[in-house]
Amino acid sequence: MCASAPHATPPSDIVVDVRGVNKTFRQRQRSGGLSDLVRNLLSPTFKEMHALCDLDLQIRCGEIVAYAGANGAGKSTTVKMLSGLLAPDTGTVRVLGFDPIRERTHFVGQIGVVFGQRTELWNDHPVAASFEWKRVVWDIPRERYERMTGLVRELLGLDEFFQTQARELSLGQRMRADLGLALIHEPQILFLDEPTLGLDVLAKRMVLGFIKDLNRERQMTIMVTSHDMSDLEQLAGRIVMIDRGRLAFDGDFSRLRSDFGDRRALAIETSSESPLALPGATHIRSEATRHEYTFDASQTKIADLLASAADQARVLDVETHRVPIDDVIADIYQKWQDRSTAAVDTAPAR
Repeated sequence: MCASAPHATPPSDIVVDVRGVNKTFRQRQRSGGLSDLVRNLLSPTFKEMHALCDLDLQIRCGEIVAYAGANGAGKSTTVKMLSGLLAPDTGTVRVLGFDPIRERTHFVGQIGVVFGQRTELWNDHPVAASFEWKRVVWDIPRERYERMTGLVRELLGLDEFFQTQARELSLGQRMRADLGLALIHEPQILFLDEPTLGLDVLAKRMVLGFIKDLNRERQMTIMVTSHDMSDLEQLAGRIVMIDRGRLAFDGDFSRLRSDFGDRRALAIETSSESPLALPGATHIRSEATRHEYTFDASQTKIADLLASAADQARVLDVETHRVPIDDVIADIYQKWQDRSTAAVDTAPAR
């Protein structure tokens, strides 16, 4: 899937190459008072928002990369930049050897983009009309169109609503149709921004399974953003995290857990209704004789916790597991936010 494209630079294992990219937006500031209306019109004030700061990112051919960060971290800005919708203020962006802005005409035919909060479907026309429109406008060869349309209709279950008007589709059906539409020209790389937003568990399973199949069977390079970290952990071996526009982590999910503490959950049923004092563990809740804790397995051994519990009461049952990845990420975001707040509080006044 990562063969060189016409007019691109020589082929490389690196299909996304972002170096030293900065992007700043200016937000107009307005007060709510009527007395300031004229001043706001004649002498507006602006606030600068640094969306991306010296960002470096490389993605290899055939990778699935999860791209994560808190709200406002710069995820969507990055995806828009990689898909040619935004230009960087400084730095360089190359995708499949193309400059997404300067070589947009040749570039867009090599990528697929799906935004979970937007759609390419014509609202008052059947799904089939949007597919046919794209074939004509993008000048997709009939043989390729028929092959890819047949594939996505079967694997994404589009036949049940292919002749239905887009405005009558459920959210899950719309997302599946948008995903299929993004693939009919056989892109080499797929950018997905919140592709499972608002989907129920069955629709989500279908979309995630299809994405994994695309990568495994067609070696398609995929970059996906989501606030649902369990989705990302299912899809990707590698996760890239940004914090306030800066690269904050790049590695696999196992390393992410270990670097920020291997949090585990521990539930103990004992002969006592009172929670036990377990050094190295934090008591979360108790219900009758069942007591729940969390602990960092990289710092505290479960054998030591159980020994401590046995010294205080008769242990009847034990259950332990890793905490959900969403909780791990929430802790990381909180640490970053606390660190940023502390930096602001200690900054010298101007």
